[in-house]
Amino acid sequence: MCGIAGMFHPGGIDDAEARRTLAAMTAALEHRGPDDAGAWLDPTAGIALGHRRLSIIDLSPLGHQPMHSADGRYVITFNGEIYNFRALRHDLAARGHAFRGHSDTEVLLAAVAEWALRPAVERCNGMFAFAVWDRADRTLHLVRDRAGEKPLYYGWLGGTLLFGSELKALRAHPAFHAEVDRDALALFLRHGYIPAPYTIYRGVFKLPPGTVLTLEASNRYQGVPVEYWSARQAAAQGLANPLVEPAERLVEDFDALLRDAVRLRMEADVPLGAFLSGGIDSSIVVALMQAQSARPVKTFTVGFDEARYNEAHHAAAVARHLGTEHTELYVTPREALATIPRLPALYDEPFADSSQIPTYLVAALTRRHVTVSLSGDAGDELLGGYRRYVRGPALWGPIARTPARVRRVLARALSLRHSALAEALNPLVRRWTGKRSFTERCRQAEEILAVRSAAELHRYVMSFWKRPAAVVLGAGDAPVPATLDLPAGVDHDARDLWMYLDLVTYLPDDILVKVDRASMGVSLESRIPLLDHRVIEFAWRLPLSCKIRDGQGKWILRQVLDRYVPRRLVERRKQGFGVPLAAWLRGPLRGWAEALLDPRRLRTEGFLDPGPIRQKWMEHVAGGTSWDYDLWAVLMFQAWLDAAASPPPVPAGRSAALSVADS
Repeated sequence: MCGIAGMFHPGGIDDAEARRTLAAMTAALEHRGPDDAGAWLDPTAGIALGHRRLSIIDLSPLGHQPMHSADGRYVITFNGEIYNFRALRHDLAARGHAFRGHSDTEVLLAAVAEWALRPAVERCNGMFAFAVWDRADRTLHLVRDRAGEKPLYYGWLGGTLLFGSELKALRAHPAFHAEVDRDALALFLRHGYIPAPYTIYRGVFKLPPGTVLTLEASNRYQGVPVEYWSARQAAAQGLANPLVEPAERLVEDFDALLRDAVRLRMEADVPLGAFLSGGIDSSIVVALMQAQSARPVKTFTVGFDEARYNEAHHAAAVARHLGTEHTELYVTPREALATIPRLPALYDEPFADSSQIPTYLVAALTRRHVTVSLSGDAGDELLGGYRRYVRGPALWGPIARTPARVRRVLARALSLRHSALAEALNPLVRRWTGKRSFTERCRQAEEILAVRSAAELHRYVMSFWKRPAAVVLGAGDAPVPATLDLPAGVDHDARDLWMYLDLVTYLPDDILVKVDRASMGVSLESRIPLLDHRVIEFAWRLPLSCKIRDGQGKWILRQVLDRYVPRRLVERRKQGFGVPLAAWLRGPLRGWAEALLDPRRLRTEGFLDPGPIRQKWMEHVAGGTSWDYDLWAVLMFQAWLDAAASPPPVPAGRSAALSVADS
């Protein structure tokens, strides 16, 4: 696991200046790779590749990057892991390839030399983002893994392509300048994250999962990301070719597949462990690790004194049953709050999933003991674990069957929510729901009655600000490309549709971003067995009844876990991994939030309309309803804006601009 950065200017680059700039770009990623740094340049070709190394496999200097292929044709800077590299190495050795070390990067280079880039990547089971330069064809390829576990950003600065594992690497270029993309900001206020391919900066992009971007020296602006694998295709093929075996056989096959996915991710030359919340997903990962380990697996969890947000005792019970070497840390509210100032720099662009706080805390705890940790992420999206997969489609059915004119009449009735009766019911409903007042619930119901499709209902449910373009000054309502071209058959059942939409948006752009930045922020590698592409493809071939049964998700995962852990230890209402954000904003964070949401400041900055923000803030502080998610999104943008306004440190001797030939 590492950090990568580089630049490509087909007109050529100045060697000394480019080296200084590349050093600054890679230095910005030191947290991703504290063990080693490397650079390779070809000034005439205009290519510069940089690397920061977190040593995981082959700790010797033979794992140093950027790395050259044995024939000298390819140079690579690689972030990630190829889990099946031993099998690939065996195949390549049989074809005459010799290896100097035992890193997966060297195997990947040999695979590219033997089979060419795309066939080589298609053979890889792993998580990765890398840049490979073809010295013969003078071509640069940027590649990202299938599920989007590892990040890769890119954008043009004049005639120079910049790329890196995080935006801070691009910003470290002395001539970097990019304006805030207001359409992307509106998407952020809606979702709490910025969906690919957008970033917070106009003209800077995320490489979509499962794609290759190719740039040739002869045509500097050529290149559109091309898929080598897609969740869309996996879903379409799975739905068209469902598995028809008895449920007992499917459970057996899934157990074997998960066991192999976990086994592959236990490969490391450094200490390894796992996050353990005591829920279904993390428990099955740890159970399969322990079943294949000769010694106790190291497991980690953080706990909170607030019972509603604490799962530590559940994790401890699972750890005792499995016999793991378990470490837990109870975190005080003060310790949790102390992480908030770090978030803008850690996530590098606005990011508003408040579980970023406990995720960072458990990563920091884990890194004190191990360098690699497995996690149970992705089980919900693949196997129907979220309650919304039951509630949302159940809600959509009656709406879809109700004639439009009847819906309009109902909506008009709900528009009377400001009556005296409604005001009297507000405290009671607030007490029942724990979040929204009766008036607010009526407004939501009125808007839901107006949705026109199950996909539109999903967007509504997953939105913080429902009309963000009205809050962001000068913004439009930009489309999310991953949601536009749906796979055949996925809309036959709204449950499949909602799982698919989460798989291509919420999972890669929220969950995986959260895990990557939190773990790499403390130099910890996180691996996710449930995102093995074979598991994704198998999940889409499963009958829906193997995912959601009797109103409960992850049926097949529960059957597998029953083989290793008594159900009483894991069967409980899903808590999530959160913090008491609503209370914090009314209490210890109130002064911080007031300063960031000051209407005069918002007007001066010119990005956000203070009116609706102030209204929600006052309603939240008063306690009549809760707007914690909406306000947290605004606060994370404001905090990011402060951090982005601070210039990065300038290394000694670095000049003000990169000298390149822009002809």
